[in-house]
Amino acid sequence: MATTLGKRTVVIVGGGLTAALAARQLTAQGIDTLVLERGGDRTNGAEAKLPTQRDELRWDTRQGTVQDWSVETYTLRHRRNEVALPVRWMEAFLPGEGLGGGASHWNGHTWRWSEYDPKLRTRLEQRYGRRAIPADVPIQDWGTSYAEMEPYHHLFEKLFGISGKAGNVKGQLQAGGNPFEAPRRDEYPQKPLEASESGLVFKEAAEKLGYRAFPAPAANSSGPYTNPDGQKLGACQYCGHCERFICEAQAKGTPEVLLYPMLRQRKGFEARLHCHVLGVEYDGRAKRVTAVRYVDLLTGKECLQPADVVLLAAFTMTNTRLLLNSKIGKPYDPKSSSGVVGKNFCYQTTSAMNLFLKDRWFNPFLATGSTWMGIDDFNNDNFDHTGLGFLGGGSIASLMFNGRPIRARRVPPGTPQWGTAWKRANAQWYAHSMTLAIQGSCYPHRENYLDLDPTYTDAYGQPLVRMNFDWRENELAMSRFVTAKMAEIAKVVGADIVGPAVPRQAPFDTRQYQSTHVTGGTIMGADPGTSVVSPHLQHWDSENLFVVGASVYPHNSGYNPTGPLAALALRVGEAISSYVQRPRAL
Repeated sequence: MATTLGKRTVVIVGGGLTAALAARQLTAQGIDTLVLERGGDRTNGAEAKLPTQRDELRWDTRQGTVQDWSVETYTLRHRRNEVALPVRWMEAFLPGEGLGGGASHWNGHTWRWSEYDPKLRTRLEQRYGRRAIPADVPIQDWGTSYAEMEPYHHLFEKLFGISGKAGNVKGQLQAGGNPFEAPRRDEYPQKPLEASESGLVFKEAAEKLGYRAFPAPAANSSGPYTNPDGQKLGACQYCGHCERFICEAQAKGTPEVLLYPMLRQRKGFEARLHCHVLGVEYDGRAKRVTAVRYVDLLTGKECLQPADVVLLAAFTMTNTRLLLNSKIGKPYDPKSSSGVVGKNFCYQTTSAMNLFLKDRWFNPFLATGSTWMGIDDFNNDNFDHTGLGFLGGGSIASLMFNGRPIRARRVPPGTPQWGTAWKRANAQWYAHSMTLAIQGSCYPHRENYLDLDPTYTDAYGQPLVRMNFDWRENELAMSRFVTAKMAEIAKVVGADIVGPAVPRQAPFDTRQYQSTHVTGGTIMGADPGTSVVSPHLQHWDSENLFVVGASVYPHNSGYNPTGPLAALALRVGEAISSYVQRPRAL
């Protein structure tokens, strides 16, 4: 029998970036706020200290900061007529575990999406006509606008000390920045990170073709920085241990560096760790949630935490699972295209190629999680799609994130996979190779969705989330087109050896890392018939339940999801503050 605890005003499920940003807004208004996080606090652990922080085997290869797949995993099927099977070791995307969540080990890319992204369907219909959107691609507007989100983008970038170069300030294009960037009110808080040699090679080649290359905006701090809350970042050391690692120099913007230390000083805030949430108690008649049920992992006891308001701020899959398990909202049915929970599950469409230049020295070990130089000319709807047979696109960039000994093994095509020739190729090309890559959009498809697996359960006996997902023709056609553009740039580079430019191909393979950018499942919108939450992220079937995270995105863009995710988290914190003062449908 569960132990019932004392009621709290706001209970937030998940202890990652969105939870901390929402809690910042709530506690600023003096609102009692409790965060429930299933992991522990890694701030002073081996993963955040030298020399153990540099352990690639432990933190990268063996996923030391990632969700425990033996406790909870996901099942996958590519088609509805297939039997889904559990993913025993997930490599495709890496949810975090512990205070800070995935934002503790993220790379740091911090994009504002295109100005038209929140109104994508309207944009595409006006530009190409309604018939240009296939019937099985349920693109929809978000119910909000970039203009409404811009103040929160601005605040987040100041809080996290984003390093970058503006491309569009108040409608005026800026030299050196992204010409396709949504309009900003001012420059980034910090100057861009240093360009890598591979970035300079890419920039030169892209500009020969008439493109305008620019550095990625990044939460890797290009210098010492103090944010508006008085929290500090150190300067990035370009150590090459950023992605999948916690930064021991505190030079990467993360919740446990910039938010939780401050929150713990605020009255009425509590972060309760080692709490595995099982579900949300829901009164269907009153259309209200009443409590959060969780297991205290330190004692093994089941607890019931009553709340006036609940905010789901967990990973995409967990937000969706909690609604489905708690029977809040109508599950999506692909046969009838009815229902909403689990709908519009999207990923990110990627491809890459390697170049080998014997006369250029790249020093791959001098890198950050955002050592990125790219172009946006073929991203999203930045180019004319008339007659192309697909929608969407992707950024094309040079990436140099690390030179670590286990994972950084670029060798020319045809090199043996082991033995003397393999060793010789590694030694010859380690400092003379670079990667070009595409991060592409993924638009929703009628057959791509999340539901509960009817057979497999987690360690607590609850149904696993089932991924019904594969690359559909729209994304495959887009990848072929943009990958060909990448190959054109590679040709201009003039490398001694050029690896194959292979576009994304079906089926979806969970054994290959692609990005942790899974979106959808609890999507937002202005119509309760086609969305789970309102533009204020308030659940249509329970006015005291809110949901935030990439799970609310109706589609996935050609950018990392963190920027809009953070803006929405700050905004929902304000929305809940308003609701607490006067409960109502916002």
